[in-house]
Amino acid sequence: MDEEIFDAVIVGGGLAGCTAAYVLAKAGCEVVVVERGSYSGSKNMTGGRLYGHSLEKVIPGFAETAPVERVITKERLSFLTEDAGTTVDYTTPALADPACASYAVLRAPFDQWLAEQAEEQGAMFINEIRVDDLIVEDGKVRGVRAGDDDLYARVTILADGAVSLLGQKLGMVPPLDPHKYAVSAKEVIQLDEKTVSDRFGVKAGEGCAWLFVGDPTNGHIGGGFLYTNKDSVSLGVVTTIADIDYNDTSVPDMLKRLEHHPVVAPLIEGGDIREYTGRMVIEGGIAGVPELVRDGVLITGDAGALGLNTGYCVRGMDFAIESGRLAAETVMAAKEKDDYSAASLATYTAKLDDSFIMKDLKHYAKFPTFMEETRRMFTDYGPMLNEIMSGMFTVDGSAPVPLKKKAMGSVKKVGLMNIAKDARKGLKAL
Repeated sequence: MDEEIFDAVIVGGGLAGCTAAYVLAKAGCEVVVVERGSYSGSKNMTGGRLYGHSLEKVIPGFAETAPVERVITKERLSFLTEDAGTTVDYTTPALADPACASYAVLRAPFDQWLAEQAEEQGAMFINEIRVDDLIVEDGKVRGVRAGDDDLYARVTILADGAVSLLGQKLGMVPPLDPHKYAVSAKEVIQLDEKTVSDRFGVKAGEGCAWLFVGDPTNGHIGGGFLYTNKDSVSLGVVTTIADIDYNDTSVPDMLKRLEHHPVVAPLIEGGDIREYTGRMVIEGGIAGVPELVRDGVLITGDAGALGLNTGYCVRGMDFAIESGRLAAETVMAAKEKDDYSAASLATYTAKLDDSFIMKDLKHYAKFPTFMEETRRMFTDYGPMLNEIMSGMFTVDGSAPVPLKKKAMGSVKKVGLMNIAKDARKGLKAL
């Protein structure tokens, strides 16, 4: 065979792919990343939240030079009805401690920055090329077919996103299960730096992460989210694919409902929509994780369904970065042994099992099912909480009613037994 053989070819220049490329190139491996966008991040047009602990292991102090938007110091969770909201707010500068800091990021500049770090270490990037197929010989993956070229590699790392078509071609990733994926619509709304800080009550450089449950999804399983960027706000909604036909509210309509909600509307007033996009989101938890290793191939990040949504905490970026690092370490160990069989690459799954990724996924294994089976979370609890709050804070001169009686009237509409049952199931799932 006269073709050049890389130590690794990576499909996808997102966080998992770029991290694997960085670690491999830094160790002296020959690695090439094939990205279908014009640059890494060009397909990730809107913002999100990065828990920084995993990237700190790879690039210590990365936030000093990376294009992060704001460090999150304020957490909010709101239960919304059509015209009201009950909000839990947790604010502390301790959330900015580097050991646990999380950041609002815009993926286009952030992914591009991470790709540049990998290139500086010697990784090669081929952009604007789609990988159409894998090279499989004698049952072993030998590389990829990208455009008119065949790229041979000792190991192929699939980091090709939430619906890995290449993983499906290999039979490693099963066909899309609507219960294990969600669809999201989100946008970036341009404001200015001072306006963002003032409206969310944070200092310059600090930010807010805000999740919403209830009215915007109109009873659908899912919710809304908001992240404060330096001079903009990332706003979006997400709902499980299996629940899309629950009623006539489309995902774009859900986003409009969130935009116009009285809790949200004043926060984005006067802003201009800079970006708007939709994407698939993994929601299956550990039950959605497919086969990750075969002869000559590993699957990382969203392609491996490595992500977690606990309702109050949504994670995916730190899982992608960690899995990319572990995949790279596995390839390096395989190179030392000159053994790229599934048995040798199984070190990857062992590393995942020993990492926070699988520990967290196993810990919250029951939560996705709990969310799907507890529709009251999206239909009844918002109205109940807001009715209780209205009873507490509305003063109109009428005869006083004991607070316990006010609250119990709202609670009984949902049912004490239902609440107790849901609370028990939810605590067990968490």
